[in-house]
Amino acid sequence: MLVGIWQSLRPQQWLKNLAVLAPAFFAGQILNENWWGFLIWAFFLLSAASSGSYIINDLLDKEKDNLHPLKASRPIASGKVPDSVAVLVAAILITFSVATSFHFRAYFALTVAAFVALQLLYSLFLKKVILLDVMTIAATFSLRVFAGAFILSVSISAWLIITTVTLALLLAIGKRRAEVTLLTHRLASKHREVVSRYPTVLLDGMTFMMATATMITYALFTFNAPEVSTRHRLTELLPQTLSNPKWIMITLPFVIYGVFRYLFVIYEKKEGSSPERVLITDFPLLAAVVGWLGAAFFAVYVAVR
Repeated sequence: MLVGIWQSLRPQQWLKNLAVLAPAFFAGQILNENWWGFLIWAFFLLSAASSGSYIINDLLDKEKDNLHPLKASRPIASGKVPDSVAVLVAAILITFSVATSFHFRAYFALTVAAFVALQLLYSLFLKKVILLDVMTIAATFSLRVFAGAFILSVSISAWLIITTVTLALLLAIGKRRAEVTLLTHRLASKHREVVSRYPTVLLDGMTFMMATATMITYALFTFNAPEVSTRHRLTELLPQTLSNPKWIMITLPFVIYGVFRYLFVIYEKKEGSSPERVLITDFPLLAAVVGWLGAAFFAVYVAVR
């Protein structure tokens, strides 16, 4: 049963909570040892909150998950974890995450509480409402970023928040589109009621719209980054025209390729129903993410002084 409980926590989904690191990373403070404890706690508490919410969602979707070729094997859907145990674990995780967050800054605690409330509303109601279902997912991503900013009291770019929202919408809508491809529209609607209300042409249009928006908003984020002085050695190698560039813009090609690759995964490879699984298993997409991290680290921590 312990293995089943661990699987029900969906540890692979904790990748989403790395968004709490974004404000510190782009503020140039991710290497500040004084902040590591706060960031680890933020990640840990959001992971506990999200895992508790996932368990509740699995309990509510138990019957529908049995219609899904992948989700039918989940511990709660398959009966490996009794409902009573699942409820107890979920209650402990959610109570612990919210209560512990109040030992930190007030706005961080309120953000964690709002995150939990939104996740529960999604499981109970919002996931059944067309458009609001994907917008709720995007809102939870933005709350993760705000939580990272609030726990450290650092400023955050509005363009970074908008990019987070558009990227989350792309992933959520792409997931809906992939579910239709994987199960066909009729079976997908039995597994997830709201899918039946999404015309395929609308999902396609929204997918490409959010892909475009993600690239544009990220480009504006990099373009509006504050100018900082370049290290002297790099200045000597650059022409006068590029004497003081916005180094973060070198990450743009990785983002553009990553978006294009994700579209390829959805439409050609017919995957994407589990974005976190795609990230781990699709090597070109994983390479783009790693390349982006390397380029961003260089731009924020190496190229400037």
